Amino acid sequence: MTDYSPALMTDMYEYTMLDATLKDGTAGRRCVFEIFTRHLPAGRRYGVVAGTGRILDALERFHLDEEDLRFLRDRRVVSPETVRWLENFRFSGSIRGYREGEMFFPDSPILQVEGSFGECTLLETLLLSILNYDSAVASAASRMASAAKDRPCMDMGGRRTNEWAAVAAARAAVIGGFQGTANLLAAQLYDLKAIGTAAHCFTLVHDSEADAFRSQIEALGRGTTLLVDTYNIEEAVRTAVEVAGPDLGGVRIDSGDLAALAQRVRNQLDALGATTTKITVTNDLDEYALAALQTAPVDSYGVGTQLVTGSGAPTCAMVYKLTEREGANGRMEPVAKKSKDKATVPGRKLAFRSYEYGLADAEHVVSGSEDALAAFHPQEGWKDLLVDYMDHGRANPRYQGHDAIMTAHGYRAKALAELPITALSLMKGDPAIPTETVVL
Repeated sequence: MTDYSPALMTDMYEYTMLDATLKDGTAGRRCVFEIFTRHLPAGRRYGVVAGTGRILDALERFHLDEEDLRFLRDRRVVSPETVRWLENFRFSGSIRGYREGEMFFPDSPILQVEGSFGECTLLETLLLSILNYDSAVASAASRMASAAKDRPCMDMGGRRTNEWAAVAAARAAVIGGFQGTANLLAAQLYDLKAIGTAAHCFTLVHDSEADAFRSQIEALGRGTTLLVDTYNIEEAVRTAVEVAGPDLGGVRIDSGDLAALAQRVRNQLDALGATTTKITVTNDLDEYALAALQTAPVDSYGVGTQLVTGSGAPTCAMVYKLTEREGANGRMEPVAKKSKDKATVPGRKLAFRSYEYGLADAEHVVSGSEDALAAFHPQEGWKDLLVDYMDHGRANPRYQGHDAIMTAHGYRAKALAELPITALSLMKGDPAIPTETVVL
C-alpha cells in the first residue's frame, strides 16, 4: 500500500491559519466545528452517512514524519516554530456525530469536532473529503438497494473511479445496502464479500465458447457464473448447460434489453432443466434501471459507474464550520456566519428524531451553550441521533473495522424503514421529513 500521511491530505490554508494563530495566541482556544449540508442533492429525499469509520482510521495516522515536516519547512508553508509544534502532533480532541448508516437531512449536525482551534482546523479537508464522497456513494447505494427490493446488489465500480476512491466506494456501498464488492483490496481491508468470475476477454481468448466455459468450470466449479452475451445469448446458455449440467450456478448478461433477455434466458434455463441457475445482470445500472427490472426474473445485480459517482450526485455538499469558540475571557461563545445564503446556526448541537405511529415525522436540531444543552430534555419518544466517536483523542473501536460496517449495513435498513414511504420514491421531491432547528 502507498505510504502517505493523512495530515497532508489537506489544503494549504489550514497550515497557514495554524501558523498565524500560533503566533497570535488563538491556536489554543477551545472550539467546536460542525459538519452539515445546507441541502440534499436536487430532488433527493434523504442521505446516508458513511465514512466516519474511515475518519477514525485516518486520525490514528494523522501525524507528520521528518519528510513531511521538511516539505512544510522547505516550501515555507509554515514557520520553523510551527514545524516544531507539529513534530509531536496528535489530534487530542473529541468527535460526536451521526452513526454510519443513519439518515441525514439539510442542517443535520452530521459530525461535531471539539478541540483547540489549531488541531481542529487541520482536519477540515480530510474530514470533508471522506464524508462527502462516502456519504454520496452510500446514499446512491441505498436508493439502488431499495429499488432492487430483496435482490442483492454488488459493487463493480472499481474501474470507473480513482483507484483509492474505489476502495472507499466499496466500503460505503455495503453501508448503503450492497452485499459485496469486486474490489479485492476493499475485501481484504474490511473483510467484505468478494465477487467475480470472468470477463468477455476470457471467452475471446479461447478457441470456442464451450472451451472457455469448460475452463472456468474446471477452475471454479459448477457453482460459478458464466458470462453468456459475448456472441449469441441463446447459444451460449445452451452451451453453458451442456458443459456444466443443470447444476450450473449462474449466468450473467451484460448488454441489451436486460428485462426481455432475462425473461428469455429464464425460460430457456428452465426448459433445459437448470431451474436453480441464477441470473445476474450488469451494464451501467442505476436506481431507475433497477426499478424497471423489478418484474424481470433477475436474481442479482452488478453496479459500477453510477454507484461510484453517486448516481449523478458525487458529493453531498457538506461544509465544516466553526460554531462555538473560547473567548478572550475563557468562556465559550457561540459564533456564526451571516453571509448571504450561507448563514450558519451558532452553538454546539443536539439532534433528535421524533415519530408518530412508528414513522419519523421530523428531525430536531437543538443549538445552544454547553450548559443549556445539558439542561435540555427531549420529548418522550425522541431518538438521540448522536454517538461519541472519539473522546480526547481516543477513538471508540466499536465504530471501526468489519463489524462496524455490518452494523451500519443493518442500521441503514432499519432507519430507512422508519421514514415515510415517500423516502423510497425516485421522483424528485422534498426531503422525507423536515428539519426543525431551535436555538436555546
